[in-house]
Amino acid sequence: MKMSNMYMPTLREVPSEAEIASHQLLLRAGMMRKLVSGVYSYLPLGFRVINKIEQIVRGEMDRAGSQEVLMSAIQPKELWEESGRWADFGPEMFRLNDRHGREFCLGPTHEEIFTDLIRNELKSYKQLPMNIYQIQTKYRDEKRPRFGLMRSREFIMKDAYSFDKDLEGMNTSYMDMWKAYEKSFERCGLDFRVVEGDAGAMGNGDSHEFMAMSDVGESAIAYCNDCDYSATDEKAQVVYDVKSSVNYSLEREEVHTPNTKTIEELVKFFNIEASNFVKTLLYKAKEDIIAVLLPGDRELNETKLINYLNIPEHELELLDEDNIKKVTRAEVGFAGPIGIHQDVRILMDSRIKDMKNFIIGANKTDYHIKNVNTEDFIGEEVDDLLLVKLGDKCPKCEAELAIDRGIEVGNIFQLGTKYSDGLNATFLDENGKAQKFVMGSYGIGITRTMAAIVEQSHDEKGIIWPLSVAPYHVIVTIINPKKEDQMELGQKLYEELLDRGIEVILDDRKERPGVKFTDAELIGIPLRVTVGRDAKDGIVEFSIRGEEEKKNIKTDEVFENVKNLFERQGLRI
Repeated sequence: MKMSNMYMPTLREVPSEAEIASHQLLLRAGMMRKLVSGVYSYLPLGFRVINKIEQIVRGEMDRAGSQEVLMSAIQPKELWEESGRWADFGPEMFRLNDRHGREFCLGPTHEEIFTDLIRNELKSYKQLPMNIYQIQTKYRDEKRPRFGLMRSREFIMKDAYSFDKDLEGMNTSYMDMWKAYEKSFERCGLDFRVVEGDAGAMGNGDSHEFMAMSDVGESAIAYCNDCDYSATDEKAQVVYDVKSSVNYSLEREEVHTPNTKTIEELVKFFNIEASNFVKTLLYKAKEDIIAVLLPGDRELNETKLINYLNIPEHELELLDEDNIKKVTRAEVGFAGPIGIHQDVRILMDSRIKDMKNFIIGANKTDYHIKNVNTEDFIGEEVDDLLLVKLGDKCPKCEAELAIDRGIEVGNIFQLGTKYSDGLNATFLDENGKAQKFVMGSYGIGITRTMAAIVEQSHDEKGIIWPLSVAPYHVIVTIINPKKEDQMELGQKLYEELLDRGIEVILDDRKERPGVKFTDAELIGIPLRVTVGRDAKDGIVEFSIRGEEEKKNIKTDEVFENVKNLFERQGLRI
């Protein structure tokens, strides 16, 4: 492709709405444009990258024995009602009606649709296992779309679903997809980590997430350097050691604590560590009011709370100030489990039972109670409600955990019979008896993977694409198109590389050299051949994006240098 004919609207200035590098650079490099918040159009260069990623994923899925289909993005309400998720999925679901008043949604995911397909087609265990996938657009009405492709309302996703006759078969399918995902992300050039994840509303078995490591990732990852433990902060089990100076109960005492509401203020007031307090957080869960008790030095993991309550995420919210005053009969900041309104359901992290003589809010403005113990109130004990933090002990080996951030680019779920139960999807086993399909679900965010690659591979000048997903492999830049020898040599190189199967663009534009070099750096083409004043001698400059070295080589050495980079990155021409 000649750049004089390309639609490549690069930008010199950083768009004001773009906060992170991938969002900024994909806009500046003319690879995408915003239509409305969270919805993007993909321009020629960006669409080529998407196609490359899709082809990598498609190749690994096919190699793993999965078969590609294409399902509708418009899904009928009835199937979601069968699974019980129509109401549970919440406000992120785009819902619509046809002219006859029938209700549909734009698919945020496709478990119900694939299960419906299989239950109507596969009748015998002899047809199993089955694994099918699609690459298609998904829709989620994010409350606050942000970070470009990281959290958008429309995105391209590869989703696959496995159907097996038993748990053993599902585990095999699960590991097949795990390996296919590892290979896919390796070929995309990503630095990633596989971690335990929370299945949430998707499944009811094991779940793992594939995280591209990045400081701007929305997910925190806890991992151990001494063993193989790793998990998202939503899933990570917290080991919490209770420290108590005495093992007997002291007499309770109400203490006047004027204008002392936060743990930090209480630590100063009492001159003791935060671990000696139990804080009370008040939530509304559906129609119930929940008091959640935690050690004073820890934060709540809301995902663990949601899972314990078995409610959708959107049905949990912090209690507002007016209702806090109603149930505590006090100003905000003085809530506690003793004397709270009788209709409040009290949940406490299990470690609190080992604490002695702790301090709580008195449900009375400007007062707290000290020397409180769990026998002083009635509460439900929940195994683990804590959010992991740096330095916590590994639940497997007790070494200290490290915490980094990552971008979730893929996930795999063991669904079990969750959807085959809901949709009554059965097959006949060896004995002619009806059995439920045992399922797995597997997703890769195609557009999110593109953004993750940019987050990991860029510098102050622009994008640095890995060769495997670059929109083009080589850019041939002609310094002065008015010079006949430069134009002839540039055109010759361009055509020779095309003939050898290299994806190449020719910058033949009548622009200043600085503009051409700036654009080449910005769009991130891996290899650059510059045709300048030495063209008359058959000499060009060869350089690799992201590397400082530039070398002069003969024209007949260009292809060999290109081939060498392909081999270095494990690719074939």
